[in-house]
Amino acid sequence: MVNQSTIAQFILKGFSDIPIVNAVCTGIFLIIYTFGILGNISVITVIIKDGHLHTPMYFFLKNLSFLDVCYVSVTMPKAIVNTILGSEEISFLECVVQLYLFFTLAGTECFLLTAMAYDRCMAIYRPLLYEITMNRKLCWELVSTSWICGAFYAIFHAINTFSLPFCGPNVIDHFFCDIPPVMRLSCVDYHANEEWSFIYSSCIILGAFVLTISSYICIISTIIKIQHVQGRWKAFSTCSCHLTTILLFYGTGSSMYLRPTSEYSPIQGRLAAVFYSVITPTLNPVIYCLRNKEMKVSLKKVFHQVQRKK
Repeated sequence: MVNQSTIAQFILKGFSDIPIVNAVCTGIFLIIYTFGILGNISVITVIIKDGHLHTPMYFFLKNLSFLDVCYVSVTMPKAIVNTILGSEEISFLECVVQLYLFFTLAGTECFLLTAMAYDRCMAIYRPLLYEITMNRKLCWELVSTSWICGAFYAIFHAINTFSLPFCGPNVIDHFFCDIPPVMRLSCVDYHANEEWSFIYSSCIILGAFVLTISSYICIISTIIKIQHVQGRWKAFSTCSCHLTTILLFYGTGSSMYLRPTSEYSPIQGRLAAVFYSVITPTLNPVIYCLRNKEMKVSLKKVFHQVQRKK
């Protein structure tokens, strides 16, 4: 990653250009961030402690919760601390690392959601072979592959973005180092890099999305064939939480990255980023716990155990 950048640091504008609004947003997002961290850690704890949840479905959910803890922690702490301390600076190297980690986690989530869709497809489409097919080894391989693919996915974006020269200005119109606002600061024409980023993201993200949707087409076609209404509803309820997470993640993320950087709007960019980098990881534990009876029972059980110890 070699360029001719002369700036040593960037300036992050935060959640808003207006100081009062920025301070209010910081307080709100601090609460949301805390809630998201506690919610995802609770899901991880419950799945680890309850032996009834040691199944492939909850193994993937545990990894998704861990991923969401990391995902939201890449951007929010820096943005919150900067506002509290009154500092907007982020070094060039920190910006590179933040962008790389963010896209590693975002890419990993795409692939992990695809693996989770495959798991649900096997559970409903091939229930008799499910335990044999979705063994512990395959589950670990799918999770490991998701992380490795996510890391390689981010390498391209980091190199493609920071190979551009940055001579000034250095003010990033965002609350973290994201591709569109960073590319716009380049002192040369960035449209070739933008096109490569668009093509690459489209192929990877849409590829993972197509595989995920293919699994759900198979799932829905199988559910429709179930004669009993109760059995049909039970099968669908096990997938509805995951489907909601997929729609939230892909819906907000694609609106940001599957369009040209030249059409980037700072306000829309921040709003979209709040949804896919903060709201979605925070809502995942709520979605899975409120719509899942097993999780509700396990949460109550663990909560009572903690209360007894006190």
